[in-house]
Amino acid sequence: MRLNIPNVLQALETISQSSKVLAFITSSVHHPYDPQIPTYFYFTSCASVLALFLYLPTIHNETPKSFRDLNDAVLHFPGLPPLQASQMPLPLLDLSGPAYEYFLNFAACLPKSQGIITNTFQALEPSAIKAISAGSCVPNHQTPPIFHIGPLNFDAKNRASSACEDRSTSTKCLMWLDEQPSQSVVFLCFGSRGAFSEAQLSEIAMGLERSKQRFLWVVRSPPGSSSVEPDLEILLTKEFLERTKNRGLVVKSWAPQAAILRHGCVGGFVTHCGWNSVLEAVTYGVPMAAWPLYAEQAVNGVVLVEEMKLGIPVESKEGFVSAEEVEKKVSLLMDGKSLRERSQAMKAMALAAWDNGGSSFTSFSEMVTSWKQ
Repeated sequence: MRLNIPNVLQALETISQSSKVLAFITSSVHHPYDPQIPTYFYFTSCASVLALFLYLPTIHNETPKSFRDLNDAVLHFPGLPPLQASQMPLPLLDLSGPAYEYFLNFAACLPKSQGIITNTFQALEPSAIKAISAGSCVPNHQTPPIFHIGPLNFDAKNRASSACEDRSTSTKCLMWLDEQPSQSVVFLCFGSRGAFSEAQLSEIAMGLERSKQRFLWVVRSPPGSSSVEPDLEILLTKEFLERTKNRGLVVKSWAPQAAILRHGCVGGFVTHCGWNSVLEAVTYGVPMAAWPLYAEQAVNGVVLVEEMKLGIPVESKEGFVSAEEVEKKVSLLMDGKSLRERSQAMKAMALAAWDNGGSSFTSFSEMVTSWKQ
């Protein structure tokens, strides 16, 4: 988008000569700005991270040091639980870095838009949504209309389907899940960039084995590996795979995450806290263990645990998680009755958000109506 701003702007201007442009919706930081063309941002993370970005210029003016230098100093953002400076999105940690300036400019552009669209819903993030709507995140400036229209991954087909229906193929993962007891399996999946060192994989394996829980684990090749697909017998050892074969399934690189989370035999999700993954777990009522890895995931993890109350934190020391911690948190996740009950209640609220008169249905209708005015 950045390199093609002139082309996109020219295309929009050409279209506007023969037709009225009601809205230009973009998720790009580098959007083509033209006051004659109504621009809306689609913010791809949660409302809590949106609140953080909207408030970033304010905290930038109040904080002369890099967030990395502040380390564990506590930061306060409107509508968010307290955050340690080290938990800020990774591109923002270094004040002098080009990424920081890039996102600071983005934060300054957000309030200038005609509206901001988010993939969340009122019941999931009430504090952040209230702070944004009240103007607390953009002091001395007008906050544009905010349209919370999530969860966008929940369609009518998903509503009606059961664990044994709505499948395009009988994959190995789903066939294995069909043989497991209800809500008995913990699912570990860390996104497309969720690769761990051999030492960390070994700790996860030991923790899972000690927990005695059933598990489905997606493993990627370690960073720097020359192999596209991981050699499980080398990374995890033949002995581990043999000892756990009756209660665990390890798959290489990828698994149908949404279908797995929707399956009735899955009772917990160890996640990197990417927002799409969090929303999938929310909409299928699966409690989570938060193991953030990169980008804004540490913020998502704090909000998931402290604000939403839908997960538990996985603690690390200098980025490394011990087998003892894996065992402890997997066991706690699978045995947590109150966490499971709250996750199921939030699933119902996610469904209700898109019912006629629900918060997301109403917000989407208001957005479309605004384009007609």
